[in-house]
Amino acid sequence: FDPRHYQSTHCYSLPKTGPHRLRFLLESVKDLRETLKKKGSTLVVRKGKPEDVVHDLITQLGSVTAVVFHEEVREIL
Repeated sequence: FDPRHYQSTHCYSLPKTGPHRLRFLLESVKDLRETLKKKGSTLVVRKGKPEDVVHDLITQLGSVTAVVFHEEVREIL
């Protein structure tokens, strides 16, 4: 979870993620973790800036040969 997604927007000072969306996200992650566990896998969940968290995970695991990601499309106003 990137803390920047839970701060106020710079345009209207409204939260980027309100309480209902946050609850939905948490329930979705919990459900995904349970589904993966039933299939013999797991889900790593971390809080922090992705660029820091991914670096730390790669360092921790030590045997990473590739990292795949997608960039969020941002609307330019």
